[in-house]
Amino acid sequence: MDLITFRNKLFAEGEKIGLSDIELYYEKQSGFGCQVSQGEIDDYRSSTVSAVSVRGLYQGKMGYAYTEKLDEDSVSFLLSNLKENSVLIEGDPEKLFTGDTTYEKLDFYSPALLETTIEEKINFLKEVTNKIYEYDKRVVQTSYASIQDQLVEKAIFNNNGLSLQDRNNFLFVMFLVVVKEDEEIKSDYYFKLTKDLGAMDADEIAKEAVEKSLRHLGGKPYPNKTYPIILNNSASAGLLAVFSPTFSAKSVQDNQSRLKGKLDTMIASKAITLIDNPHLPDGIKSGTFDSEGVPTRKLTVVENGILKSYFHNLKTAEKDGVKSTGHGNKSSYKDSIGVSPSNFYVLPGDTSYEDLYKDFEEGIMITRLSGLHSGADHVSGDFSLAAEGFYIKDGKILSPTNQMTIAGNFFELLHNVESVGTDLEFTPADFYGYIGSPSLKIKGLAVTID
Repeated sequence: MDLITFRNKLFAEGEKIGLSDIELYYEKQSGFGCQVSQGEIDDYRSSTVSAVSVRGLYQGKMGYAYTEKLDEDSVSFLLSNLKENSVLIEGDPEKLFTGDTTYEKLDFYSPALLETTIEEKINFLKEVTNKIYEYDKRVVQTSYASIQDQLVEKAIFNNNGLSLQDRNNFLFVMFLVVVKEDEEIKSDYYFKLTKDLGAMDADEIAKEAVEKSLRHLGGKPYPNKTYPIILNNSASAGLLAVFSPTFSAKSVQDNQSRLKGKLDTMIASKAITLIDNPHLPDGIKSGTFDSEGVPTRKLTVVENGILKSYFHNLKTAEKDGVKSTGHGNKSSYKDSIGVSPSNFYVLPGDTSYEDLYKDFEEGIMITRLSGLHSGADHVSGDFSLAAEGFYIKDGKILSPTNQMTIAGNFFELLHNVESVGTDLEFTPADFYGYIGSPSLKIKGLAVTID
């Protein structure tokens, strides 16, 4: 049964049995993934999953149900389950969005990716992998070499007239390159996302991936103390990702954020502006409406250090007496509505990467952080993380350091940002959204070097 026919039948049957405010949420995810090891395909996945979830009011209480089948029997199954679990759910029922006239007419879908064959994707991955080994004799392994693409289609309908559809697709490659010199072994990840495989250069990717790992060879010990820091773009994006829940109105209302009561106050240095842009052309999380059907829009969360807004869904917005910011989010069709950013990033400054540290008499550049999920507390802001990077002397990178541990507090770090680079980079998509940052110049962090 096609989606529109299914919707019409669901709404008609639902109203017959006394349901009101019925909503149908549709999600389709198609993806291909492949890993290569020793020049051969090691893992291969291709899948398409279509599913719907429904919620609606029955005798004044909201019920929920979902299924991966769109057929006649599923209509009865959904309505029956919705009625049954509505009596079990405590609390005030959620309200459905009735619609808006301000939806942007945008399409984040790339036809070029649809036209790219699986064979072309596999061949490209093999080509880059071979060039990685050819680039430098110190490369001993690509312990992870993967290409993945994904197409996400979403739609929301309700019996109050709301009818929305959206789609987005993207492709990325990721490599973990292991290099060895004498008895020293180092590695680093390389990630690159595109909407057009034809625009990716295999030679350039191989060079960047290998050089990223080679730069860590020759690490040396340095004194343990508080250093001025350059937190490079990928490291600062990873740190922002872990602490992004603190900007959620739900976290604030649940007393799980130190930003409670901080609206219109200075929570960072003037160099920091935080933007959430759901209309970013290449954004993995781009879309014209959120999981409740609320129109999305570009949102300034922090402006020149001042907290201007939290992320809101309909429920948190009603509680605070404001409008939803369009950040209602379902991680999947099975989940309830939460709050999450889309494409959330630090606005780039006007200082080049090299100029960020040119006045350092002595300092540390952090290029990679580990243990972000276990070594950071997004409520208190405290973190203690394993790190890799470089020692800077008289404005120049002198050498890699041995393994480091950095410790500090995220909220204090925001206040201690002196300059923001121009080199915006995004993390791979994860639970927190698509998070990005340029490199940041920090007044100081406690650094312990093994």
